[in-house]
Amino acid sequence: MRLLVTLLLCLTLPASALADGFISRLLHKPVPGGVAVLQLGDAASAPQVRYQNKPVLVVREDGKQWIAIVGIPLTVKPGTSEAQVDGRAVPFTVGSKQYREQRITLKNTQQVNPDAANLKRIERELAEQTRAYQQFSARQPSNLLFDKPVDGPLSSAFGLRRFFNGEERNPHSGLDFAVGAGTPIKAPAAGKVILIGDYFFNGKTVFVDHGQGLISMFCHMSKIDVQLGQELPRGGLVGRVGATGRATGPHMHWNVSLNDARVDPAIFIGAFKP
Repeated sequence: MRLLVTLLLCLTLPASALADGFISRLLHKPVPGGVAVLQLGDAASAPQVRYQNKPVLVVREDGKQWIAIVGIPLTVKPGTSEAQVDGRAVPFTVGSKQYREQRITLKNTQQVNPDAANLKRIERELAEQTRAYQQFSARQPSNLLFDKPVDGPLSSAFGLRRFFNGEERNPHSGLDFAVGAGTPIKAPAAGKVILIGDYFFNGKTVFVDHGQGLISMFCHMSKIDVQLGQELPRGGLVGRVGATGRATGPHMHWNVSLNDARVDPAIFIGAFKP
């Protein structure tokens, strides 16, 4: 009977749904701040894909057809968007998603309205981190189903509209885990350390390049346990949880970036909520 039900279900599903592999089913969440997976066919070599004039991660799924894994910035409006595949326009649909608000009170008012000296520091640090996010290495990611960087419950979700002392600032660009100070932070996938810093907002910070524009950023750390240029295996120790920078207490903040777009890390650990 179970086999019969399975066969009937397969007959009722569209061919495209049956053709989608594991990566497509895991990652295809085409909303602002999400990921679109585009099917590209089974050519002998990988197509060249760009989105918003940025190179895009392309992998072969299940050893068969090529897929593009496109990061969609939070600023993209729902509707039709467009990638360039070998110079040809390929449209895809971006759905809608409502993000909640988060209101935070900070005692240090400099972390809400910095003075001129701190603004210069922030601009310099932002430029440095932006360059890291824009890196696009040739390496293939070792895995796209990520491990959690820490073993703990999720707290602040990606995309929250944030108000500090009543003033709106940039949306929450990562995912927070409620864990204590000193908790080990582990690489969710293999990668190379491309940036280390101690920043005004992010505190002690590490960027890890997983390949082809897929980059993790860990911040507010109490201790950094890696060196610039170091190759990390999946599960390798990155550092320890802390509360450095603009943080109200110890927690693990993790960003994931694709083609220089910050996207919801929950997608990569199977915890995305529409």
